[in-house]
Amino acid sequence: QVQLVESGGGLVQPGGSLRLSCAASGFTFSLYTMRWYRQAPGKERELVARISSTGLNRNYGDFVKGRFTISRDNAKNTVDLQMNSLKPEDSAVYYCNAWTMGTRAPYDYWGQGTQVTVSS
Repeated sequence: QVQLVESGGGLVQPGGSLRLSCAASGFTFSLYTMRWYRQAPGKERELVARISSTGLNRNYGDFVKGRFTISRDNAKNTVDLQMNSLKPEDSAVYYCNAWTMGTRAPYDYWGQGTQVTVSS
């Protein structure tokens, strides 16, 4: 049974930090590209950060501007998102995503999401 379980969300003041974590199980984690997405009310889901299966390649949404860092631990089957200098516009539900290309179609798994609220 595939599971992606996010944790670490919550309420933080502007300028503060949060560390999100995603624990994966039920699939071969080290073969999957991992991504963090977010979705704010009334807005489309957008890509926050991506890390390759080996961890060697990382990409971020333009709005991140050096504030966030994605990392993974293939021994522990976890992927984290360290978020610093948070802004109110970072408020959203953050989702963990696992993706890999199968022989005929991609395998694409999602977590339930964790709420991040940036407010004074």
